[in-house]
Formats: sequence, C-alpha cells, structure tokens
Amino acid sequence: MNERTRTSLSRRNFLAASASAFAFSIVPSHVLGADAPSNKVNLAGVGVGGMGRGYLEGCSSENVIALCDVDANYAAGTFKQYPKAKIYTDYRRMLDAEPGIDGVVIGTPDHTHAVIALQAMKMGKHVYCAKPLTRTVYESHLLRETARETGVATQMSVQSDANESQRMLCEWIWGGAIGKVREVHVWSDRPIWPQGLDRPKDTPAVPKGLDWDLWLGPAPHRPYHPIYVPFKWRGWWDFGTGALGDMGCHAFAHIAKVLKLGHPTAVHASSSKLFKETAPAASIVHWDFPARGDMPAVRVNWYDGGLRPERPAGLEDNRQLGSEGLIWIGGEGAIVGGFTGGGSRLIPERRMKDFSPPPKSLARSIGHYKEWCQACKGGPAAGCSFEFGGLLTQVVLLGNIAIRRQHNLLWDGEHMRFTNDDEANELLHAPYRDGWTL
Repeated sequence: MNERTRTSLSRRNFLAASASAFAFSIVPSHVLGADAPSNKVNLAGVGVGGMGRGYLEGCSSENVIALCDVDANYAAGTFKQYPKAKIYTDYRRMLDAEPGIDGVVIGTPDHTHAVIALQAMKMGKHVYCAKPLTRTVYESHLLRETARETGVATQMSVQSDANESQRMLCEWIWGGAIGKVREVHVWSDRPIWPQGLDRPKDTPAVPKGLDWDLWLGPAPHRPYHPIYVPFKWRGWWDFGTGALGDMGCHAFAHIAKVLKLGHPTAVHASSSKLFKETAPAASIVHWDFPARGDMPAVRVNWYDGGLRPERPAGLEDNRQLGSEGLIWIGGEGAIVGGFTGGGSRLIPERRMKDFSPPPKSLARSIGHYKEWCQACKGGPAAGCSFEFGGLLTQVVLLGNIAIRRQHNLLWDGEHMRFTNDDEANELLHAPYRDGWTL
C-alpha cells in the first residue's frame, strides 16, 4: 500500500478508541429498550434521491428523522415523503447537529461510502450501506475492522443474501446434489450505463440545487457534466466500480456462502478496449480460491457487457441462458439458476424431475431490511454485515484491479497485498482530495 494508506492504518487504533469514548456520551433510543417512549430506531438517510429512497422504504418500520442529499431536485420526492425529517446538504453537519440519530442509511455513489460510514460508526451509529461497500479494497478493509472495533450493527445492501435461493443452494450443494464444486460461472447484463469512454471536454453549468463540490467529496476535482450524474457515475473509476462492482456482490453473496470462500489466491482478467478513466464495455474475470475443509479448490468466472459463459453440458438445446445467472459445475452434475431470485435447476431437466431436495436445515431470513433493524435493537448480526459484506467487496474489487492490469495477479489476503505487482498494489486505494480523509 502507498505511504498515505500506511499512515491511515497507523492512526486507526487511536481514532477508534477516541470515537468509542464519544459514542457513549449520547444514549440512542434502542439502548433504553422497553423503557423507551418508542422502541423504534431513529434513522438518517444520506443520498436519498435514488437507491437510498428504496433503502429507507425497506426500513419503514422505524423513524426517519433526518435526510441529507447534495442534489435537492433529485431528492425532492424523498424529502416530501418524510415531511417531519430535517433536511441537510452536508452529512457532516447533519451528524453533528442530530445527536438522536441511531442509524445511518447510505445510498450515495461508491466513492463517498467510506467517509460517511466511517464517521457514522466512530460516532456509535449503526450503518446500512449501498453495495459495493466501498470504491477501494483498502476502504473496505478499514470499514470491516472499524465495524468490529465499534460493535455497531451493519448491513450492506445485498438483498439477495436474504433470499430463499441462497439457502436452498447451500442445502443442495452441501448435500451432494452435484458432487464437489470446482467451477462457477456468473454473468450479468450490466453495464446498463455508458462505459468505455474518454472524459468529456465541454463544461456545462452546474444545475441549480446540486452542490457539485460536495458530490465530488474525496474524489479528484473535475468539472460538472451530466455524463456523471445522477446514475451514470458507476462506470467512472473515480466514482464507481463498473459492472462488476454493481452486481458482483449479489452473485458472490451466494457463491461465498455456498462454497465457504475466503480470500482468493489469484485473479486475472481480460476485456474489451481499456480506457484510463472508465471501466471497459465488457470484461471476463477469473478468481482462484484454495481448498477449504472438505471443499476442493475452485475457480469463479465473471462475464459482463453481453458476454456469456460456454453452455454447460446437459443444458438442453432449446434452453437459453438468461440475461444474468449462475452455473455451478460439480463432479457429478451442474446447476443453472439466478442470483437475485430463484429458479435454480439441476440439468438436464430429467435430473431435476428425479431429484429429491434435502430437508430444509438452515434458518430462513426474516427479511433483508428487518435483519438490520433488529440488529440495531440488539438482535443477531445481519446476514450481510460488514464482516461478510466487507470481504465480498474486497474480492469483487480485486477483479476490477485485474481488469485494469490485464495479467495474473497473486493475492496475499492476510497481508492485503499483491505479491507480484507493485502497480496493482497502488490501486488498492487512491489519494483523497484536500479536505477529505478517513
């Protein structure tokens, strides 16, 4: 990691300790339990014009007391939906001014997740954050450690982690339905926004109601352009994490839990034409994971931009691979299905018709958002807490570094570094703009 990264790590213990002391100076409502006037969690939303609005609706059983967005026009509908909530433009002012906040729901672009979540956790606030957890591997590592140190309730917005399909796949594959899995293929219809671009040269005026400097946050300064906001930032490396960052965590939530994955040992990628500032139009990424217990080494393969894996043996000629999905290749067969919903089937279909699924042995989720709300009130950790979600994010973002480097990268997960590419190590994090820090 670069010198700035090492300096940040050296400060971490001191900052976490001082933050913990401050966290107990204010008693949030959930600590009072049954004696509280209301046993609801007081929530604040940051970045509420897009996905953040849906996240808040998912937590509608709780109290929304404050809202923050740098684009007043984009967030106007959400502001209207919660007329009693106080409105802010700068999340830092909101956190300082609203001591009654118990939890923060983050729906901002990827490049601002880390700074918002870290400050909230250091103040003792629970955090729900959009996926991927962060824009860089180092940020994700830091948030994961900070969540451990502060003990707050966390959840990353991988709704697929709570669905029936994931638990069913665990039971099928752990029960030996297709033998030992040594190969997984996953594909997505992303990107559905522009990628493979050069920076625009024109400089339109900033729209009224948008604080462009705050929108940039820790990212390097550049002129406003509608090619970035409100949704098209995902393909730009300074702000987003491309197609893989957008959907990879949903897929890896299934793969990591079914196959009990930790860190990979190697990752490599190929792609369409590379651009300096944006993710390519299409890419293929391969991760190699070592053996785990009685599970053999496995390779996970990702495809985006309209690319698909090879049709698996046993898939009938008249069956199509959908716009997104998963293929599990085992020593005794294969399963084809989705990762954001159900539909998993053994192939060929005659095998599925003869298959007797094992009994349900895993507890089912009470609901993705409800998991986090209950964790905020002292319940068990949510299924995609930062402990799990942070690792998912790191694995996915290693794939983005492989896309940018285009050769086999050897990964040392224990020491958080590539052992064969110093330039790839520089991509584990990025400098922040003056005035912004972790």
